Amino acid sequence: MTELSTERRMWSLFEPVHAVTYFAPAARQAFEEAGLRGYWRGYFAGRSAPLGAVNPAPVIAAFYGFAPAMVTRALPDVWTRVSPEGALEARRLGAHRALAEATAGLSGVDEAASLLKAAALEAEGYGRVLGAANAALPWPQDPLDVLWQAATVLREHRGDGHVAALLVEGLDGCESMVWRIGLVGGGREAAQPARGWNDEQWEAARLRLHQRGYLDGEGGATEKANSAYRTIEETTDQLAAGPWHALGRASTERCAALLEPIAARLARLLPEYPVWIRLPMPAGGES
Repeated sequence: MTELSTERRMWSLFEPVHAVTYFAPAARQAFEEAGLRGYWRGYFAGRSAPLGAVNPAPVIAAFYGFAPAMVTRALPDVWTRVSPEGALEARRLGAHRALAEATAGLSGVDEAASLLKAAALEAEGYGRVLGAANAALPWPQDPLDVLWQAATVLREHRGDGHVAALLVEGLDGCESMVWRIGLVGGGREAAQPARGWNDEQWEAARLRLHQRGYLDGEGGATEKANSAYRTIEETTDQLAAGPWHALGRASTERCAALLEPIAARLARLLPEYPVWIRLPMPAGGES
């Protein structure tokens, strides 16, 4: 168990708040009520809606780890079923329902929302397509909606920085998935179809990574891969640090203390995170 950086610790606490939109049954129901039947229609419409009724190209670029063919199956078809505004409302409604269940009886939720919003307002938009698009949305008034939107701005801001770190390392979308499966030592059977890569694409990426020294002959991570992982995560943390520096140590610690019971409840209410996400544990260690 190693101590987490401030940035990774805060990510471990606000990521579960954001992730209700992907994993909570209430969120899926809200997307279906909006006319988006099937998990992936809701996912692609809800996550890309801040960009407007875009075609697949910017979503392929911004979502990064998804196979282009998987994105093009969803977009632009989803915009014939719901408008971006409708998708935004569906994701808000689903997240609100899920968080209302998760936070029932907890104190400090309003304060947590206020502090997380203060951090999100400091998230730099340059080069952060998804972070900036979410930050540009009008802020809601309800504390649960504020909590979710702030977590989403910070999550996408961090994710944009992570994509930049992967690009610097020279990993393309498929390679980034194959490389991560090599690091965690399993999960291909879930990760590959969840990101839409076919066997030929996956094996070609594995071969490229093997030739570059990231994977051994069995697809396991080499020391080069482990070193690259540490570098990428450190860069991601550095690029995500601005909001917490601006918020200040005392307010960041207070925000963490308020988020901890919320994240703990969500860990019980939501299905397990996919193994390849490798979400760190809020208690101070990394899974």
